[in-house]
Amino acid sequence: MIVMGPSTLAPATFSLPRLTAERLGEEHLPFIRRMDRDPRIMATLGGVRAEAETIGYLSRNLAHWAEHGFGIWILREPGTGMPIGRAGLRHVEVEGADEVEIAYALCPEFWGRGLATDAARACVTIGREWLGTPSLVGLVLPGNLASQRVLHKAALAREREVLYRGLKHLLYRTD
Repeated sequence: MIVMGPSTLAPATFSLPRLTAERLGEEHLPFIRRMDRDPRIMATLGGVRAEAETIGYLSRNLAHWAEHGFGIWILREPGTGMPIGRAGLRHVEVEGADEVEIAYALCPEFWGRGLATDAARACVTIGREWLGTPSLVGLVLPGNLASQRVLHKAALAREREVLYRGLKHLLYRTD
């Protein structure tokens, strides 16, 4: 069950039994920077980012919220409030088509607990029920089996191979 906080289009906050989420803000730059420097996290997300690239990532995602009314949330552990990752919805262009992508990344110490699946399922619910998006996609590198399992558990099915950002990806889609 998702408990929503106040917002304009998508919820600014939401809570699940095993994580809470808050809208990405400038105050999250140190945490995003920490994630972007970790080679384990960034291995399937385009590689470690320099500080200027992280600032650009944050700026683009803040602008996405302002333009579209939805975007990336910072995920936290409910008991401690410790940031554990990020997840969200964002517009991406895939082979000339505008799509809404489910995005997620967790700190390695939280891998393997089903939290990415919880976040991805919440994103599907928000995208479909709150935003009325008829179809959501997930993009994953062919070798990223863990992320493929997350997308499958979040009710996305593998549709096809696509070229995205110059690399072959698998595109998963909600029905």
